[in-house]
Amino acid sequence: MAGETPYSERSGCPIATTLDLLGDKWSLVIIRDMMTGRRRFGEFERSPEGITTNILADRLKRLERVGIVERRPYQNNPTRYEYILTEMGNGLLPILQEISRWGNRFIPGTWVPPESFMNRKPEELSLPRSG
Repeated sequence: MAGETPYSERSGCPIATTLDLLGDKWSLVIIRDMMTGRRRFGEFERSPEGITTNILADRLKRLERVGIVERRPYQNNPTRYEYILTEMGNGLLPILQEISRWGNRFIPGTWVPPESFMNRKPEELSLPRSG
């Protein structure tokens, strides 16, 4: 529709608007995976949470539409894509780090993220993946 925005229009509240973009069960898990080096569809499918292919495809499209993720071809014939966090996506790193700290403090049995994730800075996510 003309004039439609990918962001929420239910409220100007930054919490409500952010939750409209990222508040589902899967989006932050996919972003976490991207921050830890996953870029391709099959890599996301192998996450321990077990996302289904249709949900994964839907979330990647939504994250791309709102500007958190950029899709780039890495193979032709057939064309296959990898997904890269944009500056907007990289800006979520401190939020995910704090969610991890909160979960580790208040939810028994949660995994402790590696120091390489917890000490990383958003600008370091833009660096090319080694290997």
